[in-house]
Amino acid sequence: MPDPVAINTMFAQVAQRYDRANRILSCGVDLWWRRRLVASARTHHPKHILDLATGSGDVAFALARGLGPGVHITGMDFCQPMLEVALAKQIIAGDPRLAAVTFAPGDGLNLPLPDASFEAVTIAFGLRNMGDRARALEEMRRVLVPGGRLHVMEFSQPAPWLRPFYYFYMRRVSPRLAGLVTGEPGAYRYLCDSIAQFPDRDGLAAEIRRAGFVDVQAVSLTGGIVALHTGQRPAD
Repeated sequence: MPDPVAINTMFAQVAQRYDRANRILSCGVDLWWRRRLVASARTHHPKHILDLATGSGDVAFALARGLGPGVHITGMDFCQPMLEVALAKQIIAGDPRLAAVTFAPGDGLNLPLPDASFEAVTIAFGLRNMGDRARALEEMRRVLVPGGRLHVMEFSQPAPWLRPFYYFYMRRVSPRLAGLVTGEPGAYRYLCDSIAQFPDRDGLAAEIRRAGFVDVQAVSLTGGIVALHTGQRPAD
């Protein structure tokens, strides 16, 4: 499992250039992935949403823009420099819809939140970095109201035909590009290693079920590079 101290340090080092690196390394496809996550969350009309591992706030902002008035999003992350980037973006944007977002520090393994306090939890590309995935999923279930929904966007194992090309890109190309953009190629070598070791779509779905979620579903995106998992805290 990932070392939380090392992960925190890594994200602190790349925080100021994180968004730019994401756009370049994903060729802009991350924007579409984020829209799919927002569309998934919109389905059940939640009003109080926790965006965990919110990072620079892009998912929280997309939720605020895409879910309409009356919603409130709490963006939570354990890396303070990433939260500072998110707060700066919120101010610079000058978009009144983003007033629906509040940022707060918090560890996904021990959320400083009361039980049953959110109707939806979203997490995009953050579950992979949790030091204990099972505990993190249990915490997400704890803070959801009965019947509340979990939405997990995460890297997955691509289709067999795509894997040679994808892993060549991840191992050979992306660290060099990331090094040029962020000055921290080692951080993106970790990214590749963490993806290679992460469960496939069915494996992660099984982990979500073991954490107590029901109605667990998974959809592959972009040739299986990414998967969107959803689940529900049982209503009883």
